[in-house]
Amino acid sequence: MGEGVVARLARAGAIVSIADVDQEKVGRVAASYNVKAVPPEEIHRLPVDVYCPCALGAVLNDQTIPQLRCKVVCGSANNQLAQERDGDLLEQRGILYAPDYIVNAGGALNGVDGFNPGGYNQQRVEDAVSAIYATVERLILLSKEQHIPMYRAADALAEQRIAMARQK
Repeated sequence: MGEGVVARLARAGAIVSIADVDQEKVGRVAASYNVKAVPPEEIHRLPVDVYCPCALGAVLNDQTIPQLRCKVVCGSANNQLAQERDGDLLEQRGILYAPDYIVNAGGALNGVDGFNPGGYNQQRVEDAVSAIYATVERLILLSKEQHIPMYRAADALAEQRIAMARQK
């Protein structure tokens, strides 16, 4: 997942720094996309616009959150918050957090599309994935309107969608 993000960002001209516990992989990806490799224990401290954890869970915790120098956390790693209250800490620091299960929805949409009549359809997947942006915008608005952290807004939206699906 991370390498796909790096490829897209590099093609778009972004300045990218990467880290991974697999040093061989980091070296290969850094060379392939002309990005900077940093030690895993330092990646969260970099002054960046977006911190994008794509592998390890619990990377947002009591030790790392005070050291973050980003505006947004938006990555595909599962369970990025070590504890639920870490979402509150991000909110208190003014860091926008896009919950992992919202960010990861594209992978799930891609994976299940083949079960549709007629099989897998790339355009249908791209259309569905493009709706994730609108969902994140909706979560930001809900978070601001209700004065709740993003992770709570995402949970509320998920619960609402589950309740609607049960009514059908």
